[in-house]
Amino acid sequence: MRMRPTLSWTPTGDLPPGTVDLGPVTEALRAGGVLVLSGAGISTESGIPDYRGEHGSLSRHTPMTYQEFTASARARRRYWGRSHLGWRTFGRARPNHGHRALAAFERHGLIAGVITQNVDGLHQAAGSEGVVELHGSLERVVCLSCHDRSPRRELARRLEEANPDFEPTAAAINPDGDADLTDEQVGHFHVVPCTVCGGVLKPDVVFFGESVPPSRVEECRRLVREAASLLVLGSSLTVMSGLRFVRQAAEAQKPVLIINRDPTRGDQHAVTRVELPLGAALTSVAERLEIPPDGAVA
Repeated sequence: MRMRPTLSWTPTGDLPPGTVDLGPVTEALRAGGVLVLSGAGISTESGIPDYRGEHGSLSRHTPMTYQEFTASARARRRYWGRSHLGWRTFGRARPNHGHRALAAFERHGLIAGVITQNVDGLHQAAGSEGVVELHGSLERVVCLSCHDRSPRRELARRLEEANPDFEPTAAAINPDGDADLTDEQVGHFHVVPCTVCGGVLKPDVVFFGESVPPSRVEECRRLVREAASLLVLGSSLTVMSGLRFVRQAAEAQKPVLIINRDPTRGDQHAVTRVELPLGAALTSVAERLEIPPDGAVA
């Protein structure tokens, strides 16, 4: 039986200073039972931008809300035109050293699961199996009428056929797979309906202004209850969907550890916040734990 990490937890409310010391993270993983909460920062090294931070996309891009998407055919045309172009780039992203290190930790029985706020599927592509996609996945689409779910690649094929001359140039690609295009660039984009009932298709992700399904939240709360500690990777914890699990862990007096280059909304609950690039940090931890780079179990 693995012992819980011997990390101190003092609910003083004081913010821990940023550090480059990976010792507490290494020891928590060595003890096992670590639940990971990942955010957009773990995917930046795969070429997918972050929402926040110095170069975050929110400084120039406002994601479409659920209310806007469902209320307006024009908004849906704008969304799908931008998302279709973004998917071409987004779909080419590959797991980085951070994703692969987490998959290796899982294979060695060190982590209890991954809750990811990301919609890019890169944890699974790296080999992680115990992943809860808190905000859904861009790999799927769902019909708002009949609730049929289908692969995004199939929708991409249909959109290609319906828009053979759609070749605009995007200013940037955002963390939700949305490309920065003008209204003029998407003005003649043709949206296709659900093949089952003819209804409106939506990516199977939680939009801004939309709630995470209660059953998914409860699954995550269960994982927090059963974990020995919580490791936050690449998330500012600005939105409550992720911060609530940090608060839950802290209230249960379970150590919260954070690796993020910038301060986060959860720092007051953390025993440490490491200010290092995630790929390098997790690779270093793997080396300290003598886990082979390829993730194979020795």
